[in-house]
Amino acid sequence: MPKRIVPLTDTLIRKTKPADKPFKLFDGGGLFLLVTPTGGKLWNLKYRFEGKENRIALGAYPAVSLAEARQKRDQAKALLAKGICPGDTRKAQKASNAQEQDTFELIAREWHAKFTPSWAASHADKILRRFELYVFPWLGGRPVKAITAPELLGVLRRIEGKGTLDTAHRTKQTCGQVFRYAVATGRAERDPSGDLRGALPPTNGRHMATITDPKEITGLLRAIRDYRGSIVTRCALRLAPLVFVRPGELRHAEWREINFETSEWRIPAEKMKAGVLHIVPLSRQALAVLHEIYPLTGHGRYVFPSPRTDERPMSNNAVLAALRRMGYARDEMSGHGFRSMASTLLNEQGWNRDAIERQLAHAERNSVRASYNYAEYLPERRKMMQAWADYLDHLVASEENKILPFRSVR
Repeated sequence: MPKRIVPLTDTLIRKTKPADKPFKLFDGGGLFLLVTPTGGKLWNLKYRFEGKENRIALGAYPAVSLAEARQKRDQAKALLAKGICPGDTRKAQKASNAQEQDTFELIAREWHAKFTPSWAASHADKILRRFELYVFPWLGGRPVKAITAPELLGVLRRIEGKGTLDTAHRTKQTCGQVFRYAVATGRAERDPSGDLRGALPPTNGRHMATITDPKEITGLLRAIRDYRGSIVTRCALRLAPLVFVRPGELRHAEWREINFETSEWRIPAEKMKAGVLHIVPLSRQALAVLHEIYPLTGHGRYVFPSPRTDERPMSNNAVLAALRRMGYARDEMSGHGFRSMASTLLNEQGWNRDAIERQLAHAERNSVRASYNYAEYLPERRKMMQAWADYLDHLVASEENKILPFRSVR
C-alpha cells in the first residue's frame, strides 16, 4: 500500500533543517520541496506528459510561499488537463520575456557603449544626453522590434516643435543607427527610420554663424581685447581665433597637453571628434595668452577651469555668452565661427587646402590613414598658424582699418 502523503505546512517547512544530502518534502499532486545541504528550499513540480516524466522548478521558499507554490501546481495541472505541456509553456514564456527585454533603451545603451571608445568623450555624452532627453521617455520601454515609423515620427515632431530642427534630424539619424544595430544582432527585423525620408522639413543648411569680412574681424578682435568679464573667459576668447579648434576642445584644454618648449598643444585622441591625436602649433601670440593665464590656473588641471571648481572646465556656454554680451547676435558669431573664419580666409589667401583641412582636424574618411596623419603638413601648418596670428595682429593695429594684404609665408 503506497505511503500516504501529508500536506506540508509553513511551520514544518520553517523548522526543517538541511542534511548531508538533499532530500524532498512532498505536498501532493507532484509538488515537492527540495532541501539542499546548504539550506536551500526549492519548489519543484513533477508530472507526466505523453508517457514521459517531467519536472519544472517553481521558485525558492520563502520567496515563493507554500500557497503560491500550490497555485502554480494547480495552474500546471489545468494545462495538463487541456493536453498542454507546462514545461513547453514555460519555455515559450521565457522566450517571450527575453524578446520583451530587448527594449529600445536597452539596445541604444548597448550600441552606445560599443561605439563610445571610437568617439570623442564630448560627442559620446551629447548622443546619450539626446537619447535621454528626447527619446527614452517615450520609446525607451518599447520592444525595439515593435516600434513603428509613426511612433518615431511622433518623437521627432516633439523635438521639431521646440524649434530645434537640426536636433530632430540628428536624433533621427542616431535612432536609425540603433535600429540597424538591432537588425544586425537579430533583435529587430527592419529600421523604421528609413520610412521617414522627407517627413521632416530640411534644415536651412547654413553653417555656424561666423565673420569673414576683415573689417568686421577687426571689430571683433578689438571687442575681445576690451572684454571686461573674467580673465579666464577673456583669455579663452583671445586664444579661440588663434587656434580655431572646436569649442569643446578649447574649454577642455589641459596644461599637461601644452608644451611651451616645442610650441605645441597636443589634444589626445579621446577628446577629438575624429578620434585621432591632433597637434595645434602655437604661434607667439597664442603662447603669450597661455603665459598670461598660467599664474592663475597653471596649478590645476584645466587651462580654462570653471569659476566654481578647478576640477571641471569652463561652461560650454561661457564663450558664447561672452560673445552675446559683446553685442554679437546668434546669427552673427558663434564659438564655431572662429573655425569658419580661419578656413575661409586661409583658403582665399592661397594656403595649401590639405594643410588647412588637417589643421581644422576634419575627419579622415579612412580611419587607418587618419591614425598616421595627425602630423601631416606640420612644418607648413606651423608657418600658416604664425602667419595667421600675425595677420590678426595687423588687423587690430591698423589705425584706419586699412586691410593689409595677407601673404602666406613659404
